[in-house]
Amino acid sequence: MKNILVIFFLLNVACKEKGAIQEESIISKSNIFNYTKIIDLTHDFSDETVYWVTAKEFHLDTVAHGETDQGFFYAANNFTTAEHGGTHIDAPIHFAKDGQTVDKIPLEHLIGQAIKINVSSKAFNNPDYLIRIDDFLQWEKDENIEIPNGSIILLETGFSKYYPNKLKYLGTEMRGPEAVKDLHFPGLSPEAATWLVENRNIHAIGLDTPSIDFGQSSDFKTHVILLSENIPAFENLTNLDKLPSKGFTIVALPMKIKGGSGGPLRIVALLN
Repeated sequence: MKNILVIFFLLNVACKEKGAIQEESIISKSNIFNYTKIIDLTHDFSDETVYWVTAKEFHLDTVAHGETDQGFFYAANNFTTAEHGGTHIDAPIHFAKDGQTVDKIPLEHLIGQAIKINVSSKAFNNPDYLIRIDDFLQWEKDENIEIPNGSIILLETGFSKYYPNKLKYLGTEMRGPEAVKDLHFPGLSPEAATWLVENRNIHAIGLDTPSIDFGQSSDFKTHVILLSENIPAFENLTNLDKLPSKGFTIVALPMKIKGGSGGPLRIVALLN
């Protein structure tokens, strides 16, 4: 009888502890969204979506939209799109033969603590501005910290304010291979990309222009440097002006295309 009472007592304590843990978990999950501001960093996909000048643009076909013979409303669409256009991700394999495909990118590289580096004042009158090592060092000096290990870095150039005006955002309204020479927008210099790879430990990088390489790049060295290290890139972001310089979380979840070199991306920032 004594042993039965002991077992009953222990089971009772365990149940109470389990209930407390479950309650604490529920409260914690609730607090995430009670005390967090969510900023959408994603452009809509539509017939206005900006794509690379040689890529297939977004197209939506209406399959159904209206009342059915059975008396209920029904809507459905088909869409076609290139992997690389609008707010999207460049998977490492995009420029690295042995790089990860979009479905193989670890979630830890897509969800995590982030920082923002604002170079919009420098890019304002210079659409060919190349983000430099000094821009990263200046951020570290201003914040009095090094770029934290495992960070997702977002680069604000201010160019999202031109979206979807192709002439202002891309530098040209033309399409096709002949339009590539007319592209003008800021990007990350290969020297700065190399510095990040060799001196800091980052999980991903993104910016508010059509490419991590600047518009006049012909060899896409920045892509090669970063993607060869399995550092994915987020392109065509928006609302970066609404973010602080640090202390926020990024959730960047692309369409999980098996074997894909990239894909449409829904990316949000969680601000405490």
